[in-house]
Amino acid sequence: MTSNTTLPPGKVYLLGAGPGSSQYLTIAGQQRLNQADALVYDALVDSTLLQQIPATCEQWHVGKRGGAPSTPQPEINQLLVRLCKAGKQVVRLKAGDPFVFGRAAAEIQALQTEGCAFEVVPGLSSALVAPLLAGVPLTDPVLSRGYGVFTAHDLDALDWEVIARLQTIVLLMGGRRLREICDRILTQQRRGDTPMLIVRWAGQPQQQIWQGTLLSLPQIVGAQKLSPCIIIIGEVVALRQYLAPPATDQPIFAGKTILVTRAASQASEFDQMLTAKGARVVDFPALEIREPESWEGMDSAIAALPTFDWLILTSPNAVNYFLDRLIHQGKDHRALSHLKIAVVGKKTNRFLTQRGLIADFIPPTFVADALIEHFPEDPAGQNLLFPRVESGGREILVKGMTAKGAHVTEVAAYESVCPDTLPPAAKRALSSREVSAITFASSKTVRHFAQIMEKAFGSQWLALLEGVAIASIGPQTSRDCRELLGRITFEAEEYTLNGLIAGLEKWAKQ
Repeated sequence: MTSNTTLPPGKVYLLGAGPGSSQYLTIAGQQRLNQADALVYDALVDSTLLQQIPATCEQWHVGKRGGAPSTPQPEINQLLVRLCKAGKQVVRLKAGDPFVFGRAAAEIQALQTEGCAFEVVPGLSSALVAPLLAGVPLTDPVLSRGYGVFTAHDLDALDWEVIARLQTIVLLMGGRRLREICDRILTQQRRGDTPMLIVRWAGQPQQQIWQGTLLSLPQIVGAQKLSPCIIIIGEVVALRQYLAPPATDQPIFAGKTILVTRAASQASEFDQMLTAKGARVVDFPALEIREPESWEGMDSAIAALPTFDWLILTSPNAVNYFLDRLIHQGKDHRALSHLKIAVVGKKTNRFLTQRGLIADFIPPTFVADALIEHFPEDPAGQNLLFPRVESGGREILVKGMTAKGAHVTEVAAYESVCPDTLPPAAKRALSSREVSAITFASSKTVRHFAQIMEKAFGSQWLALLEGVAIASIGPQTSRDCRELLGRITFEAEEYTLNGLIAGLEKWAKQ
């Protein structure tokens, strides 16, 4: 029997992401991202943009970075065609503007050849944004009646005699060859005191600016890493002293790349806290949170709720999965009215409050040991319901309460497993040694991180962590870091995400 089912028409949107930060994405761009079935994105796209896509959207990283393996352009073309013919709304997310060094022509030609619908959505080119944010006008009635924009990807392909005569020169992708660029322009009789400016990570919290001249700037910059950057050369750079916005203190994490190992479903809030303080955040989900293998134990406990005295919740996941299952079983908060609730941690308590419940007891410190030590009544003879992770969690709470005479019923509320793959952005950041610090918020993230790293990089993976700060949220996590990573840089004084950030701030100041 032949099916008459036809796929809905697909379409590819070649979308400019702007200089990287989500705040410079156009409204049209946000709309396309919100409706995407598949996302094919470049290397310099900010991680916050990826949070705007639907949870069901496929993600394909095809970014190109100098000195690192990259996806060949013909493969990208074929991928866009295949996704479009599968009936998907495809967003091809490019840094800057698709038509400014964006290789959009090759992709459009491939789509046209295959009869695929497409649309080009403009974005702000970093060639325009970087000078503006630095306070440098590209044109001026006296100093610059025009400007030229070039890519420094292949210096031999450029006519330096012509370029050197331009009043204002803008160069992209030139961070690795700064001294050679200056030498080529000086060779064409351009004055050595010609003002020059470099903007790295334009428009992002970790933006950095260096100013000097054709002769002095290579010495000023020295061996500092510049990519990704924009280079501006010309007399208009001197206008920055009059036009630049008032100087402000750099955010504490400016210039730092922080790898976050939390589960993808849990990382966004932590990412935002770090980004607000100037960090470039790269997600490395070392946990995947999902339903337990069976709900049998949970359902039996919910049916027997009247027999329990206390409900013990030690994580936001336990809160959400337990209450969701309670509702699934046709019950609501009234079924818990006779129970006292104990929670471990401020965040767990916040999630509980958001679900309309108030904890009866929160230990003074945010570990299970404190719950045992400070439990508000004699646990002997008490029936405790403990919804928890299905496997791999610590046993100290169960052992401690049982030793004090309590009857603890453990039920699987959720499972946290090791993801199968390493996100391309994280792999690229590690292999190119861009990572400044790695955060670990649980022992399991450390163990899974080690597994994923060995699978991705082989037995020598620890060498990639040389010089990288290892940040641990608490004692048990620190023990696993020392065992599997060989060290820690610091342990949070308060065992919370805020405590982890406070530790990172102390490290950054040092």
